[in-house]
Amino acid sequence: MKKIMVVDNEPDIVDLTRTVLELGGYTVVPSYSGEEALRKLEKEKVDLVLLDIMMPGMSGWDVFNRIKKKNKEIKVAFMSVLDISDKRKQVLIDEGLADYIMKPFDKETLLQRVDKILKS
Repeated sequence: MKKIMVVDNEPDIVDLTRTVLELGGYTVVPSYSGEEALRKLEKEKVDLVLLDIMMPGMSGWDVFNRIKKKNKEIKVAFMSVLDISDKRKQVLIDEGLADYIMKPFDKETLLQRVDKILKS
């Protein structure tokens, strides 16, 4: 079973995303900050990190950069309310981002995107 870490400082978002992913057959590791996510990644192997960008303390950008410096094999996707340009999305993908999922998202879209990422 594939394991996905969900990182967001909003507990409701983590809980909702976790429920959808577990119903889709995934194991979920919840994290509520960038620092917590990095600590957990030291101990747990995950197949994908779903990461909010705007978090207090360490931002999603910082977490993404630290993950990619340490282990380029871990797939990371941002999930955010920030609507960035297609050009910026392409730069992030070139830097190793697996996907950019806009919030709010419906459960079908989330599962389709996650399935696609994990099959690539």
